[in-house]
Amino acid sequence: MSNHRSSFSKKYVLPVLYYGKRNFSKIKLWIGLKTGLVRTVMIQPYKGFGNKNELFFVGRVLRDRGIGISQIEDSRWRNFTKMYKRFMTWEIPRVRVKASFQGREVIALTDDEGYFEVNIKAQDKFQYDEAWQEVELELLDQVVKNQGVVKTKAVVILPAGNVEYGVISDIDDTIVPTGATRLWEMLKTTFLGNAHTRLPFSGVAEFYQAMAKGTDGVESNPFFYVSSSPWNIYDFLMEFLDVHGIPKGPLMLRDIGLSREQFIAGSHQAHKLLQVEKIFDVETQLRFILIGDSGQKDPEIYLQVIRDYPGRVKMVYIRNVSERREKEVLDIAAEMKKLGVELIMVKDTLEAAKHALGMGWIVEEDINAIIRGKEEDLRN
Repeated sequence: MSNHRSSFSKKYVLPVLYYGKRNFSKIKLWIGLKTGLVRTVMIQPYKGFGNKNELFFVGRVLRDRGIGISQIEDSRWRNFTKMYKRFMTWEIPRVRVKASFQGREVIALTDDEGYFEVNIKAQDKFQYDEAWQEVELELLDQVVKNQGVVKTKAVVILPAGNVEYGVISDIDDTIVPTGATRLWEMLKTTFLGNAHTRLPFSGVAEFYQAMAKGTDGVESNPFFYVSSSPWNIYDFLMEFLDVHGIPKGPLMLRDIGLSREQFIAGSHQAHKLLQVEKIFDVETQLRFILIGDSGQKDPEIYLQVIRDYPGRVKMVYIRNVSERREKEVLDIAAEMKKLGVELIMVKDTLEAAKHALGMGWIVEEDINAIIRGKEEDLRN
């Protein structure tokens, strides 16, 4: 009976909701343009990644929301109103964005939710000395009266220098305690806090800095962040990483809009697997350390990645945040071991850091920095 209801929902209910939502968005935008509620538009690029022959990133065209940077003294109400603006978007569909990089140009078209993807490939190699590169973006279509030129720059990382490995990390309950398995706790911390008031687990910033430097002391090991949080809070999460000294890197989130098949466009597990494997497909020259937590499906996702990309994963660290999942995770660890990859379930950041030191991936002085950071957190 439940399968029949699910089939009925996919065949009839979801398409109706999907097209209803799409038409509502069109009407809302039309009203916004006619009434002047939408006066300025912006291109919001999300950090991307690439290699010597290819780069990739995602962006969105929206009404300019004017959210700005948060302050540590911001009230809960101010935090809530900023988060409200992030979710109450006026997306701009079916407009063209031109991307230019080192003499190469591509034109991307926004979808119904205002998203666009840029993939630039080179017959010959890109020329660069530094890892972080800028891509020029320009909106080609007029959306509002007296629009003027709408330009911005996307930032992409093209790993350069002495790269020892890449790191892919989850965020919720891996970097920062969010209660991702407890809905109310997650909503409260998301909507009432800001980048300053939300604090990472003790020692995370120092451990990630240590891995970014590796053994030569130069921050050349690239970081990538994958989360099931919506793109709406991208700027919030990027500000959080910056405020707390966590290495910057591309952040892969997901759309919370309806698709024709699902109430949320892509399940948690399917979304994260797709994003991690996209990174593996582009960064073919790297082997990776994968970091997650036991609260949701990170171990299962990483096991599938190991199966799909043999020889590409160096290590898996899983923060133990769910006692009821311990046996499942240990069973997955046994499966990984058969494939030649070790999974360690750790109680805190320091335990993972000591293992990384023993493997020769970070240096002794960075362990001391992690210990000092943890002690300072405990004092505060």
